[in-house]
Amino acid sequence: MQGKNKARVMLVVLVVAMILNGHTAAAAQCRVERRMLVNACKSLVFRIGPSAKCCERLRATRTQCVCSVITPTVAKLIDVNYAVKVVRQYGRYVPRHFKCGSN
Repeated sequence: MQGKNKARVMLVVLVVAMILNGHTAAAAQCRVERRMLVNACKSLVFRIGPSAKCCERLRATRTQCVCSVITPTVAKLIDVNYAVKVVRQYGRYVPRHFKCGSN
């Protein structure tokens, strides 16, 4: 009986470790994607058309990686209408009334 309990505990620990490792990997990957997007698209801050690399990053970066860091403070610093226009122009669908960011 004690052997079965020990095996169950080990299994639970293994599953939790796998889950936590997956979240860490996803978070780390999102940080990489955001950094690549920002580096490629800096010209958009000055409303200079995006480079080919920026267009590529706009298409490839996962929405959840960007939206997860958009706070109300960050949203005040950007022209949301311009951002949506650029994102749509370069191949990403943005539904009307789409909410990106935290409350």
